[in-house]
Amino acid sequence: MVKIKICGLSQSCDAEYVNEAMPDYAGFVFWPKSRRSIAPQKAKKLRKILKPSIVTVGVFVNETPENIVALVTLGVISIIQLHGNENNEYIARLRKFCPACEIWQAFTIRSRDDLERAANSTADTVLLDSGKGTGKTFDHNLIGSFPRPFILAGGLEPKNILETIRKYHPISIDLSSGVETNGAKDKAKILAAVMAARS
Repeated sequence: MVKIKICGLSQSCDAEYVNEAMPDYAGFVFWPKSRRSIAPQKAKKLRKILKPSIVTVGVFVNETPENIVALVTLGVISIIQLHGNENNEYIARLRKFCPACEIWQAFTIRSRDDLERAANSTADTVLLDSGKGTGKTFDHNLIGSFPRPFILAGGLEPKNILETIRKYHPISIDLSSGVETNGAKDKAKILAAVMAARS
C-alpha cells in the first residue's frame, strides 16, 4: 500500500486533524523562508499531540547537521528530509551524526537531468517534487522508468491521488498545499486525501 505524508503542520488543530485521518507521516518545516515554518519548541508540542504511530519528518533547507540532529535527539522528528542544495558529501556527514536516522532527499524535477541526479543520491529515499511547497505539478511523464523507489510530491490533492498512484507507482505521496484552504490545513481534505491513498 502507498504511504502518505501530510506536511507543513504548524497548529494544534493540524495535529488533531492528522490524528483523525491517520496518515503514515506528518511533516514539520524548519525553513524560515517557508510560510509553514515552525519553531522547534512548537514542533515538540505538536509531536506530543500526534499519535505515536504517526512518524514525524523534519524538512530542512541547507541546515547545519548539528541543528537537525538536535531535533532527532529531542524526539521531535524521526526522519530527515533535505530540500536544499545538499549533496552526497553532506549526507555522509549527517549520517555520522545520526547513523540510525532515515534520510530523504527532495529534488525539483524540471528535466531528465534532475531525475539522474535524484537516481544517484545516497539518501535512503528520494522525493520528486516541483519545488519547495509550490503546490504545482511537474511533468510526471518525465518519470518514465525511474530506477529506484520514490516519493511523489507537488500538485497532489484528493481528487488526483488515486489516478497518480495507479499511473506512476510511488512508494509514498506527500501533500501540503493540496490539503489546505486559504493557506490553512483543511480537515475534510486531509481525511479525503488519506482515504484516496488507501482506496
